[in-house]
Amino acid sequence: MRVRFLTLALGLLLAGTARANLVYVLNSGEASVTVLDAATRQELRRIPMLREPHHLVLTPDGSQLVIADSGGNEVIFVDPAKGEVQRRERISNPYHLEYSPDGRYLMVASLRRDQVDLYSAHTLSLIQRFRPGDMPSHIAFSPDSKRAFVTLQGDRAVAAFDLDNRTHLWTQEVGPEPAGVTWHRGKLLVGIMGSDHFVSLDPETREVSRAFAIGRGAHTIFPAPDGRALYATSRVDSRVAEIDPDTLAVRRVWNIAGGPDCLTFDQDGRIWMTLRWVGRVAVLDPRETEWTTIRVGRSPHGIFHTGMFQAGPPEAQRSGPGQGVAATISGSRPAPVPAATPGSPAVPPNPVQPAAARQ
Repeated sequence: MRVRFLTLALGLLLAGTARANLVYVLNSGEASVTVLDAATRQELRRIPMLREPHHLVLTPDGSQLVIADSGGNEVIFVDPAKGEVQRRERISNPYHLEYSPDGRYLMVASLRRDQVDLYSAHTLSLIQRFRPGDMPSHIAFSPDSKRAFVTLQGDRAVAAFDLDNRTHLWTQEVGPEPAGVTWHRGKLLVGIMGSDHFVSLDPETREVSRAFAIGRGAHTIFPAPDGRALYATSRVDSRVAEIDPDTLAVRRVWNIAGGPDCLTFDQDGRIWMTLRWVGRVAVLDPRETEWTTIRVGRSPHGIFHTGMFQAGPPEAQRSGPGQGVAATISGSRPAPVPAATPGSPAVPPNPVQPAAARQ
């Protein structure tokens, strides 16, 4: 009887582990991916990479996590629920990558080789190679998947592409070292890493205006899964800012040492972020002023939490490809529309306040 009890207990433990929410952290400084148990915040394993992983993206159907090794010239496909590598594919210098909202294309920005490649999402066959300028960095799409936009760090600009005709439409200067870019309500929000602010770029008129300032090294911006806030990072002044999606006003700022870079969200609304300069991940509840950190590998960059995808809100589960929870993994696909629930406030009831909390 005791043996049967122990066997049953072990089986239940293993089953629980298999269903555990996982967090993937790309350690660009040591060619590995840390897999964390989100509940215990303990490292479960490390997936070896060839040289230098930076960014990752979820496939449109959510079945695979695609991790890009820019220095190793390959992408690996991982089962997000189990952390098992399913296959590896050769890709030329994949730095940042994104699927189009309609699921037809995979676009890859090559920071070192000054190229932007358009692939078939299903076959990974190369459709078109663009050479728009110096240091293509981050990618965003229009919601109809007809246009793509790529920041050019070396040219202080954003380049636009027509995906139907496979043409380079225009290039517009926006500021020094533009980095993260996202489509937000008909405009593009672009982090000006060589300065302290984000700009708004109208893709129709190409008008550029200052959107908001958060500090030196303004890097990238991520929509919250419920659409009620945007979260922007500053790598030099080490800040995370909550942005009102309607007015683009800065609601709150957290001063988190270590260079906040990429963000992901869990099902309870907490923000998980990589701290690029200190080899850690920080976990922040936006309703609080304090946070905790977890040690990972050197120079962590991309990050993904499976819990939000597995247990996403109904409005995200109903949305089409690229519009729901899968869209929030890298911040550059169109954000979901805020969910309207009876009696819920349009804006979180938190005052604007600097977060001076220290660990």
